[in-house]
Amino acid sequence: MSDALRIDIPDGQEPIPYVWGDMVPGIGEAASNFSLAVYAHTTLGLREFEAARLRVAQINGCVFCLDWRTERDGEKVEDTFPDAVTQWRTTDVFDDRTRLAAEYAERYALDHHNLDDAFWARMTAHYSQAEIVELSMSIGSWLAFGRLNRVLGLDTVCVLPKP
Repeated sequence: MSDALRIDIPDGQEPIPYVWGDMVPGIGEAASNFSLAVYAHTTLGLREFEAARLRVAQINGCVFCLDWRTERDGEKVEDTFPDAVTQWRTTDVFDDRTRLAAEYAERYALDHHNLDDAFWARMTAHYSQAEIVELSMSIGSWLAFGRLNRVLGLDTVCVLPKP
């Protein structure tokens, strides 16, 4: 896919605020608030959060999301973390929760009809129901908005929206 913008941006306008705010203010503001809430209100650990987020970014191909690293209390995942996410099945640097987060993100994005009882047994052994719902909503946000930005060519000019 070309990195070209698929939406015309008027001179002097910033692409993300224009598309998400000016073009569809009722939808864009709600989407922005949802996207921000995923980061502001998460209860998930940084590694599992980033494993799921990065796996979705890898699937979406969103340039901004691939380059972004969530920071918490001055900490980010190590530079080799994205490679480990790609190799989530075999990496030896993930604990069970982090590996499951990457697996869930991939299956949610690519094979959600085949999330079988065996998978759910593993998830519920490592995550509470509230954490599963939170992870599901987070993955949904990243899948939708990362893909939206990639499809419209906004991912090369993306910035996280301000509250």
